[in-house]
Amino acid sequence: MMATGPVSRRGGRPDTQRDRVLRPPVVAAAHEQLELARHDLAEAMTTTVPGERYAAAHRGALHTTAAVLAVRTRPMSSKRPRSAWALLPQVAPELTEWAAFFAAGAGKRAAAEAGLTRAVSPREADDLLRDAQTFLALVETTLGLAHQPVLPQLAPRAG
Repeated sequence: MMATGPVSRRGGRPDTQRDRVLRPPVVAAAHEQLELARHDLAEAMTTTVPGERYAAAHRGALHTTAAVLAVRTRPMSSKRPRSAWALLPQVAPELTEWAAFFAAGAGKRAAAEAGLTRAVSPREADDLLRDAQTFLALVETTLGLAHQPVLPQLAPRAG
């Protein structure tokens, strides 16, 4: 009796959708970057200062991008450093719009980190946090990982 549908090279079992989508293995460095991203997003959720919220959310997106780069790139001997936002579309074309979006916010992040209190409005900080959370979920799914929403870390109670 012959199997119907595509057959895997592994023991003649029928192919599954997962077998058809070839993903590179998620390396330890990518897991570390995703953990840093989750930490930054949790930090952004707990602060009420717009500049701090914006900067933490943007750092979370940058760590998320670093996870993709860890999985999809190989070390290269380049003479000039390149921005993670410039590299992302080359290794993950499906994330090109996200790279452009977060690259456009890098100046505001720098201003917020420099302490310019009017650099970012509360609404901009909240919007960026939501976008960075969506980006993390998308990247985790793209890498074949389970996604769990980031929860704010509560400070220990005094007393």
